[in-house]
Order: sequence, then structure tokens, then C-alpha cells
Amino acid sequence: MTVPGRRSSTFSRLLRHGFTDPSEAERLLDVPELSALRGDPVLLDALGATADPDLALRGLVRLVEAQAETERQTLTTTLLSAKPFRDRLLGVLGASEALADHLARHPRDWESLVTYEAVDLHPGVAEFEQGLAEATDPVSLRVAYRRCLLAIAARDVCGTTDVAQAAAELADLATATLRAALAIARTAAPADAAMCRLAVIAMGKCGGHELNYVSDVDVIFVGEPAEGADEGKALQAATRLASHLMRICSEATVEGTIWPVDANLRPEGRNGPLVRTLSSHLAYYQRWAKTWEFQALLKARAVAGDPELGAQYIAAVSPLVWQAAERENFVPDVQQMRRRVVAGIPVAQVDRELKLGPGGLRDVEFAVQLLQLVHGRSDATLHSGTTLDALAALAAGGYVGRADASQLDEAYRFLRAMEHRIQLYRLRRTHLVPEDEADLRRLGRSLGMRTDPVAELNKEWKRHAAVVRRLHEKLFYRPLLDAVAQLAPGEIRLSPKAAGQRLEALGYADPAAALRHLEALASGVSRKAAIQRTLLPVLLGWFADSADPDAGLLGFRKVSDALGKTPWYLRLLRDEGAAAENLARVLSAGRLAPDLLLRAPEAVAILGDPEGLKPRGRDHLEQEVLAAVGRAGGAEQAVAAARGVRRRELFRTAAADLIGSYGTEDSPREPDPGALVDRVGEAVTDLNAATIAGALRAAVRAEWGEELPTRFAVIGMGRFGGHELGYGSDADVLFVHEPREGVDEQEATRAANRVVAEMRRLLQLPTADPPLLIDADLRPEGKSGPLVRSLKSYEAYYRRWSLVWESQALLRAAPMAGDLELADRFIGLVDPLRYPAEGLGEDAVREIRRLKARMESERLPRGADPTLHAKLGRGGLSDVEWTVQLLQMRHGWAEPALRTTRTREALAAAHAAGLIPTEEAQTLDEAWVLATRVRNAVMLVRGRPGDTFPSEPRELAAVGRYLGYEAGHVGEMVDDYRRITRRARAVVEELFYGA
Repeated sequence: MTVPGRRSSTFSRLLRHGFTDPSEAERLLDVPELSALRGDPVLLDALGATADPDLALRGLVRLVEAQAETERQTLTTTLLSAKPFRDRLLGVLGASEALADHLARHPRDWESLVTYEAVDLHPGVAEFEQGLAEATDPVSLRVAYRRCLLAIAARDVCGTTDVAQAAAELADLATATLRAALAIARTAAPADAAMCRLAVIAMGKCGGHELNYVSDVDVIFVGEPAEGADEGKALQAATRLASHLMRICSEATVEGTIWPVDANLRPEGRNGPLVRTLSSHLAYYQRWAKTWEFQALLKARAVAGDPELGAQYIAAVSPLVWQAAERENFVPDVQQMRRRVVAGIPVAQVDRELKLGPGGLRDVEFAVQLLQLVHGRSDATLHSGTTLDALAALAAGGYVGRADASQLDEAYRFLRAMEHRIQLYRLRRTHLVPEDEADLRRLGRSLGMRTDPVAELNKEWKRHAAVVRRLHEKLFYRPLLDAVAQLAPGEIRLSPKAAGQRLEALGYADPAAALRHLEALASGVSRKAAIQRTLLPVLLGWFADSADPDAGLLGFRKVSDALGKTPWYLRLLRDEGAAAENLARVLSAGRLAPDLLLRAPEAVAILGDPEGLKPRGRDHLEQEVLAAVGRAGGAEQAVAAARGVRRRELFRTAAADLIGSYGTEDSPREPDPGALVDRVGEAVTDLNAATIAGALRAAVRAEWGEELPTRFAVIGMGRFGGHELGYGSDADVLFVHEPREGVDEQEATRAANRVVAEMRRLLQLPTADPPLLIDADLRPEGKSGPLVRSLKSYEAYYRRWSLVWESQALLRAAPMAGDLELADRFIGLVDPLRYPAEGLGEDAVREIRRLKARMESERLPRGADPTLHAKLGRGGLSDVEWTVQLLQMRHGWAEPALRTTRTREALAAAHAAGLIPTEEAQTLDEAWVLATRVRNAVMLVRGRPGDTFPSEPRELAAVGRYLGYEAGHVGEMVDDYRRITRRARAVVEELFYGA
């Protein structure tokens, strides 16, 4: 008995097993017909393994109720005792409402799933013909067809067959069905059958042996008179037979329909005769056919009717297919057809269109078919109508990179699996991804996603669609295809016309300027121009895979102009596989990296070295900088050398960040954005610390030689001390000194102040290299206090006057340059302030909260959107950092792991200590990483720092690409940012403000 107000144990078990309506499931499990199954845990486990346990249970109840009394026990006993049968039956019931309806109407058809002989695992046309053999009319054909479909679906949902095998089985079943329908039509009109020979040629997915669950079956009919028959009358008879075949398959009956038979791919389409003779077909193709018709014929396969006539048709049209690439304007025709298909999709459906939308199935199929038609003239291994087989052949023949082919294969299989599961549910012809949460959940679970099916499905779908979009553009629009299609084998050139088409297809904002750049780069007969003509087709594809291809091409021209006469530059791009793609990514992703590169273009060599993108550690950098300073003739030359090293390392860091964010053929996109943020923060901190060390050495040498009259150290503060610097961050510091033995304190202080002033001047001198701004405003008394203090002065100040905000700021204090022993003593001095014994008192906590609230109200720039300001906005950097710092000050005395200057490290330590629950810690970390990446992205894209998203569309799109969003999804990016930071703010309200 269930206690009122409490859930039953069955209810809880149903929830755990994936039921979304446990109350209804409890009711269904209690129906008398399931009495033999109710108490068996095996049933619940099997239902929970299906795509939709609720749907599977409803279907099972209907099936059991539909059984005759004598058959019901047989079904339930078999269900409990035979696991393979149980998995197949419940798998189908949980994936397909339509097949559950069929089983309820034909309750004995479950028996077709019980016994599986070896041949049943991979049936072919002969086995399906046997399954349809008893059909004598359209209704019985539909019933038999659904029975065969039931077995295909069972193998599919249970994983016995993969998506390609399931598609091949569906095509084989369609072949058997067309033969059965033609037999019925012939039986109904024996005189017509005797008068003609009729062959049915499958086209499209049926011809390609890759059919969907519900799809038009495209056909072409070829007719010839029987021996001694009049041709005209024979064609009329063949037309009647063909029309009857189409009606048998397409018309609605009490058992529904099978699928539409579509003959519109025939010569002249709907306006042409339904049946033509072979000679009539050939005459049309040789004289009138358009390019797309030859592309369609690539999948032609004789499937039913007169086998000899079908084979003659295939033999006759095949040479025409493989000569199509020699037609004038072949590639532009195919490109234009693809663009028309995309343009015809209703705007509201583009993002849900699995087949025809950008990054959809048709992109893969078009790209593969175009490459087949271009290269299949001379390579018969490419003559396959099956997309995945053709893709494998293209990879084997070197026409497609193996990595590209592997990614396309994986993406195509995933998208086809989605399409199969969507259609299987109601056996309706659709290619739209559903919007309803329950449908998405079922779809995700059917593909093996169980933790969070909807989120996992959307993530995987977008990932695979992005791969298809990227590779489709690269393969489908390659201008080399124009050259290969129009010129003699082996002759490769980039014609202005082909370049123009390429640029228009890929959406360059200024095609005319782009063409001028191409002309400057690729025209002429020099070896340099020849190499550029080899490189440019590939580079254009990579530039196109960015938010600003124009900028990428312009940058490439500038770098090439600067380095084109060097012997190594073009050789590097041609021979080092990663270098050219890395350069394309860097040049087209924004302004900062290209600006850094163009100030010293020889840094492009970094992009070709496998180790070149790895950051140099601080010791390595400091050694290089100090050696350069030692070689220089004066302080300004010394710091110029140090700043040159910094510029090169900033470029290395930015390039690695961009390539890690975009991904390349050789290295996929970094899946952990936090790792990218940490690498940038560490690298920029190290190179700034090394630069400051160099400036300090140069300033000391210029006036005092090898030794300053006072020991001197630079303490990093803020993001500098936290190893979290971004590209546009200032270096927050404190300066501390201690007079050397025998040196007057006033003299020591004057020397320390002079060296600080000289360091700041040297680091901000106007040069081609970016300045390094030093900010000492976090010192005691802020801007009103002395710039440099002795260690004793710091000790006296902190003992008497220190405010709580200063203790909080000291949480980030870390040695950066100068006398490290002095710096360590400074850290020992401030540790008791930042990690007070027994933690913060309530007054101090209130003061920190008051300061934070005041900052929120006063420091946010006028007019800024508080939901989008990465630093001071809701759930942004300030919110997360103040929350973490409050925990450090309250608990750092007792938890040694909290004593770190790094935000993410401290957050992880707080979680490990049980101070923050897992979900809240993940929420804060995700928001902090995202806000940091937004700031880095703005600097990379615009070349100047910013705390909010750019308003200019191209810049906003470039930020989106850096953050992993494809073109056209900037709205989604902004929505995601608001959602993530809103959740973070809720955690801040609870943990920081105690709400």
C-alpha cells in the first residue's frame, strides 16, 4: 500500500527507467492483459532501454490486447524468455508509432521477429521478394511490405545493422516491391504485358542503394515493343503498365500507402512521355539534356522489369554521365543548382532542415557527385551510385583528403541516422528536425544518448553539420575543379573567371578587390606565381571558412609581398601541410594577429613548426630577453629588443589560440574552452613578466651598471598576479625595494623611483611593437600613495592602515621580476592579511559586499548592457572573482589549497573542500571562462580591448566563430551568453550576498 502523499516505489522505478509519464505507465502495467508480465523486472529494464519507454509500453499493451486469447500467452511467454526478440519488438515499439499501429492491426506479425536465421540478418532482394510473394493486390502488398519493414526497423534500432546497411536493405525492399507491383499490373493486363518489354530504372536514393524509410522512389521507364508488335501500341501498353505500377505503390488504401513513385526525372520531366524507347532516351540525352540530368543519372540502376533492356539502358547512358564534366559551364551549373535548392527552403525551416539546409545531407551528396563527375572520366573506381562508397573511393584515389573523407563519412552517417529515426516514428516523409521536446528526447535516446538526450543531440547535430558545411565548401567550390574539368589532364591553373565564381559562391564582400589581390599573387610565369596558383585554391576555401574572408586574402597578399622573395616562405606553405591552413586561420580571424605578424612577417615560420605554437615558458623567455638586453647598445635599443620578443610571443599565443578555437585538418578544435583560456593567461603573463624583467635590467644598466643601490622586486597584482592576463590587459603591479647594506634609505628610494619611471617610459615608447602599460594603482593609498615603498614601509602601512579592499587585492599578489628573495619576503608579509586567521569577521564581509554593490552601480559604463558586459555585468568576471575571493579570505587560513592567485584553481579548491556544490562550481567556472573568452575574442577581432560584444556585424560574426558558433548563429551566441551568466549571477546572489 502506498502512503498518501508519497510516491510508490514503482513510480520511482519508472522514472529511473526513463518514463516521462510514470502515472500513466503504472496504469498501463496494471491492465489485466499484462498480468503475466507485470512483476517481471526484465520487462521494465527492456522498456527502459528503448527510445521512448512510454511509447513502447503503450504499443505493447495495444499488441497484447489485439491478440486472440489463445495467442496472448504465447506472446507474453516469448517476450519474457527470448531476450533478442524482446529487444527487437520493444525497440520497434519505442521508436515507431506507425509500426505499433501496424502490429495492432495485424497482431500475428510479431512472429516475424522471433526466429532469425543467418540470412535474416542481412537479407537481399531475393529474401524480400519471398516476403512479398503472396501479395496479389495493393492492400496485401502493403501489409507484406510493412511486415518486411518491421524486420528492417528491428535490426536497425537494435544495432544489428548500421545506417548504411539499413538504407541498402530499404532500397532492396523497394526493388522487390517495384517487381511485385509490376507483377500485379501485368496480371491485371496480360495483353499489355505481352505487347511490350518494360524496364524500371531506379534513380535517386533507391538507385544509389541508400533509401530512407519514407521517400519518393524515383524511377525512369524504358519501353520496347515485343517481337512483332507495333512500336506505338507497345509504348501505349507500357505506359498503362507503368501508370498502374505507380498507382499500386502510391495510392492510399485501407492499409495506407507504400511510397510515391516519382517519374519526374525522365527526359522533359512531367511534360515528357512516361515511357520512351531506349533510342528516344539516348537522342534526348545527346541533344537536349541539362547538366543536372547527367548528375541524376549517376545513380541510375535497373531494378525491375526486363533485365536485358535495363542493362542496355545503363550501358548506353553510362558513357554520357562520365562525359558530362566536359560540358561548357559544367561546374557553375552544378553550383547554381545547389544554391537554388538552398534558396528554395522556407526561411523558418532552414535551421531544422536535415537534408537540404546548409550542412545537411544534400551538401555531402552534391560535393561527392561533383567530384565523381569531374574525376570519374578517367577513374572507373569512382563509378558508384552510393554516396559513402563513392566517398571512400574518392579518398582511396587521393581526390579527397583521408581526414576530410573520414569526417564526412562520420557526419553523413550521423545525419542519415537522424533522418531514419525521424521518419520511422510515424512513417512520414520529412527531413525536418522536430521542435517538440518529447520528439527530440525520443530522437536523442534512439541514437544512444541517455544522460541529457536533447542537449547531446543538438550538440552532436550542430557539430556534424558544421563539419559538413566546412568540408562541403572546400570540396564543392574548389576552383581547381573548373580547371580540371575544362583543361587537359595535368594542366592546373586558376583562371580569373574561375576565381570570380569562387569568390561569389563563397560570399566575399568585395569580389573586385579580391580578384585584384588574386591577380597580383597568381599572374605571371615566375616560379613564385606558379606556387601561388597551387596554393590559392586551397587557401580561398580556408579564408571562406571565416567571418572575414576579404581580410584573410588581403593579409595573405601583404605577407606574400613582404616575404615573397625569401627562399623559404612559399616552400613552407607548399610543403608543410599545417602551415598554409594555420596562416589562413590567423589572417582571417581578426586584426590583432595579422597586425602582429605584419610588423615582422618572418614570424610566419612559427606556423610551420610542429612545436611552433607551443608557448615558451617564463624561464626560457626571460633568458632570451635578458640576453638580448645584454647585447644592446643602450636602454632604448635593449627594451626595443625585449618588446620585439614580446610581439613575437604575442603572435605565437594568438595564433595558437585561434587555431585551437577554429581547429584545422590536422588538429581538431580544442574541446575544452577553459584550457584555451588558461593557456592564453599563462602565456601572456609569462611574456609580460619576462619583458618587465628585461626593462628592469635595461633601466638599471643605463644608470647604475650591474647593481641598483637597493634590492628591487616587481609584484604582479590583479590578472597579472593571477596568471590570467588577456591580450589587451595592463600589467597591475606593486614595486617593493630594500636598501642594500650601507646605502642611505632616501638614496635607495630615489633610485627605486627613478628605475620605475625609466621602466615605464621604455615600455611605452612609440614603436611598431605594442606597448606594455604598467598600472600601480593597487598600491597602498592608491594613486595618492608613493609609487615605490620599502618592505619596512609596506609592513608599517599594512600593520596600521590596511583596508579590507587592499587585503582582497593582495589575494592576487605574486612575484614577477627582480629580486625573488625580497619578493618572497613580501609575500610572507601579506599572507596573514589575505588569509586572516579564523577568517573574515562579519564587519569585513559586509564591507566587501558594500564595495561590490557600489562598484556595480557606479563603474558600469553609461549605456552598457549589464547582461552583456563581460567584466562588470551580471554573472561576469567581477561577479565570479569577488565570490571566489570572499571564500578565499574566509576559509584560506584553514584550507591551504585556497591559497592561490588563480581564480579557476581557487574555485576548484573551494569545491573540493565542500564550500561550493558541484553544479554551482561548474556554473561559475563556465561563466568565468566564457566572459574571459569574449574579452579575448574582442581583442583578437578588433585589435583593441573591449568588454562587450561588438556591434558591427562582421566583427560580431568573427567573435562568434572564435567561440565556436557558425555563421548566422550570433543570436544564439548572445542568448547563450545571457543564459550562462544569468545562472552564474544566481549563484553569486546565494554565495556572495547570502541571498
